[in-house]
Amino acid sequence: MILRILFITTLLIFTSCKSDVEDDVLKSKTPDTTEIKNQPMEDSYPENEEKGKIVVENGTFKEYYADSKRIKFEGPQDENGKRHGKWAYFSKDGFELSMTMYSHGEKHGHSIVKYPNGNLHYTGEYKNNVQTGTWKTYSVEGKLLSTLDYSK
Repeated sequence: MILRILFITTLLIFTSCKSDVEDDVLKSKTPDTTEIKNQPMEDSYPENEEKGKIVVENGTFKEYYADSKRIKFEGPQDENGKRHGKWAYFSKDGFELSMTMYSHGEKHGHSIVKYPNGNLHYTGEYKNNVQTGTWKTYSVEGKLLSTLDYSK
């Protein structure tokens, strides 16, 4: 029971922090029609990390790492500038570390997060911004640590 509580707490902290940083960065860069929440982008980056170039072209948002041609965030936007479709976060080396599906600004569909070594960290599904179905979390070595069922 204690392990399950520890896991849930860790999962919530990791997903909320990562999501908040991604949301802050992306929402502060999207058109004025996008609702901006939380802190502005400038507060989301570590002090030593510079902001990269932002390009929105043909409905696709791309943010690049500073001083690099490597993409950091990428995904399509709807007509209101909200996330819509597959959004991905990449490492500085160009490896996809996370992928989440969105529907008009809400998490809706599969979400996969990987460790820097490429192994799965966790995977699950959202429906209207709420976790649903079975979520699985793995160790950095790839061992299944836990399975949570949010459909109950």
